[in-house]
This record gives sequence, structure tokens and C-alpha cells, in this order.
Amino acid sequence: MEPDKPVAPNPIRVRGDLDPALSRWMWLVKWLLAIPHYVVLFFLHIAYLVLTIVAFFAILITGKYPRAIFDFNVGVMRWGWRVTFYALSVLGTDKYPPFSLQSNADYPADLEIDHPETLHRGLVLVKWWLLAIPHYLIVAAMVSGGVAVGMGDSDEWGGGSIPLISILLIVALIALLFTARYPQGVYDFVMGINRWLIRVQVYAGLMRDEYPPLRLDQGAREAD
Repeated sequence: MEPDKPVAPNPIRVRGDLDPALSRWMWLVKWLLAIPHYVVLFFLHIAYLVLTIVAFFAILITGKYPRAIFDFNVGVMRWGWRVTFYALSVLGTDKYPPFSLQSNADYPADLEIDHPETLHRGLVLVKWWLLAIPHYLIVAAMVSGGVAVGMGDSDEWGGGSIPLISILLIVALIALLFTARYPQGVYDFVMGINRWLIRVQVYAGLMRDEYPPLRLDQGAREAD
């Protein structure tokens, strides 16, 4: 019998530890308290976009993603993930996010991406748009599509759709309001959606060559 091969570590690790003592009401104002982060992230994402273009040409010519640019862009994604976890599409903690690009083991949300030694020079031309199309369609369904709401043509209000992730958050917030608990199953599903989004961003952002798995890895942390 051949010995088991060691499992390669996951190059993209998205952590989001649910705060067990969330406030019933804090979610009403967290989006407002996070405004300073939105302002900083606006400018950071401009730099992120410019540096990704620089990295595109560097990979095309050398097959390598410049380490300094990589670390900065990971930091921007990490900062954005913490703000998302705190105030936007998870609402999993009441602890205010740090103003930092660096990893922080003490904060409930964190993101780590391993820097690749080399990248395929040809893939850089197609993976961010053509190869990622299946993921774009799935992501669009999760964050833009959802359950249709509305009434007939003779009624006074029109129809529309609520994104799936919004429905899950509404369920979580109602439960939090009345029970002071974030339903674990809903939380795991919300984390799975956000983890999928981050993996697609990493791939489309040219940071890794591994194709994102077409699965919903739920929970606070990926399984080893």
C-alpha cells in the first residue's frame, strides 16, 4: 500500500470567527461607523487596480507576480474583508476593524494568500475574463439574483428580486434581534458565499493559477 500523500496547504485562507456575544442592535449603526474605512478603501482600491495592471505585464513578461505588489494587494483585500465581515455582508463581529494592511491574529476576520513562485504567462491573458465566466455567473446569482418578490400587474407595487445573501442576512438579523443569537447554519452559508467571492477575486486578480473550486466551503474556517 502506498503511503498517503501529504495534502498541500490551501493557498487562500479566509477566516471569519463568529462573535458569540453580538449586540442585538449594533448592526443598525455598524455600516455608519465604518464610513472612515470606506473612504480609505476607495483610494486603496484605486491603487489596487493600478498595481494589478502593472502585475499583469510583469507576469506576462517574467512569469512572476512582484512580491511587493502582491503583499500590498493582499493587504487591501484583507482590509476590505475585515470591513465586510464587520459591517456589510457578514456582520459577524462588533469589534471595530483595524486600519491596517497587515494580518492580525487577534481580529475575528483575516485573510492570507500564499505568494506563488511562478505563474503561467499565457493564462494571464484569459483567466480574468474567459476562464472565470462560470464563477461570474454563479457569483452574480448569489449577490444579484435571489427570490422574486412582487404582485400582479394590477397591483400598486412592482416586482423585483432580493439577492440570496441579503435574504440570509435578513434572517440572521431578525434572529439576532429576538434571540441575541446569529443562527449558525445561516452564518456558515454566508461565510461560504463570501469565501467564494474572495477566491474568484484572487483568481481574476491574477494572484494564483489554481482554478477556484466550484463548491461552497462553509464555516468560519476551511477544513484542513
